[in-house]
This record gives sequence, C-alpha cells and structure tokens, in this order.
Amino acid sequence: MIKIIQGDITKLVVDAIVNAANNSLLGGLGVDGAIHQAAGPDLLQECRELHGCETGQAKITRGYRLPAKHVIHTVGPVYSGSSTDSQLLRACYLNSLSLAKQNNLHSIAFPAISTGAYGFPAKRAAEIAFAAVKDWLKQNPSAKMEVTMCAFDNATFQLYQKELAK
Repeated sequence: MIKIIQGDITKLVVDAIVNAANNSLLGGLGVDGAIHQAAGPDLLQECRELHGCETGQAKITRGYRLPAKHVIHTVGPVYSGSSTDSQLLRACYLNSLSLAKQNNLHSIAFPAISTGAYGFPAKRAAEIAFAAVKDWLKQNPSAKMEVTMCAFDNATFQLYQKELAK
C-alpha cells in the first residue's frame, strides 16, 4: 500500500522515517538537518557509531525524540546526469525497504530523496521512487509494508499524485 501526503516527515507516526542523509550521517541541510534537530543529540551520537554510509545504501537508528520509532538513513546520489544516478536513487528506496523488513517494521515514510541540495530533477526522481516502491511491494507481499511518500511542498505533492495514479 502506498499513500502520499504533504507535510513534515519529522511529525509522522510510523515505524520508520527515511532520512535523505549525506555520506557522513552526521546531519546536514534540508530534511537531514530537520530530522537531526527533531530527534535530538542522541541521534547524532548513534550515527557517529555507524561510521558513515555509501551512496545507495541504508543504515538504521532509533528515532529518539521523533514520533517514528526508527530512522533509516540513506544516501542519495548527487545528480550528474549519468545513468548511475538513477540506479543509485532506486537502490536508496529498495535498500531502505529491505532494511525495514529485516527489522520487522511495517510502516515507512520517504522524503523526496536527492531532489534538494543534490539536484536530482524532481519529476524523474518521483518516477524512480514510485517504480522502485511498487516493484519492492510486488516482490515482498508478505512484508505487509505501508509506504508513505511525504512531499514537503505542493509541487512535489502534485508530482506524487501523478505517479500514484499511473
């Protein structure tokens, strides 16, 4: 099941929210900074112990002061226009979902990974995100995963509505 909302991902009550992190996992701009601020200093401390994350991969921490029980940190690609960008972005969604399943989680919320400071074109990113999530859900029906695609702004929400309708 996939649903879309427009709002602040740090306020969602789900098993895990996904953080569009940088390779250090030590906080940054946009959604990454907002998640670290809302979760509090304990999140940063746990992230230090993870020793970073490769682009396309995902790691999990507790949610601390967030309503979400966990944060799944994934590092999207910095957009360069190469086909590798799309593959890495798809991997972010697939690896985050698989990590949620491995940890027996059943609800997850994604931001628009790589579309902010990393410059990935929002329309293409939405296409990749929805295709990856739909494929994963088809391949993992026993996971009973509820996926929320959280748009921060109206333009992204509109893109998400078009993708969900496909």
